[in-house]
Amino acid sequence: MSIGVKVVCALPGRVHIVDVTLATGATVAQAIEKSGIQAAGPVISDMAGKVGIYGKAVSLGSTLRDGDRIEIYRSLQADPKAVRRERARKR
Repeated sequence: MSIGVKVVCALPGRVHIVDVTLATGATVAQAIEKSGIQAAGPVISDMAGKVGIYGKAVSLGSTLRDGDRIEIYRSLQADPKAVRRERARKR
């Protein structure tokens, strides 16, 4: 039996979405590897350790279900709380 999932990575100015078909019981790491999304650029390869399914953080070893959307997260450029404090201080 097989399942279908999407592997998604958003970068500034572009979004990569790859549909992947895997065997039942496949992991997040297997889906990312099969998607080939790392070939889209070195930034994506560096981000492969920070992932989630529909906005909930999961490990690379998490088992997938049919229809899951794997999201590869990039690091924040700035701490949102610090940015808000700085903006408030300037007012």
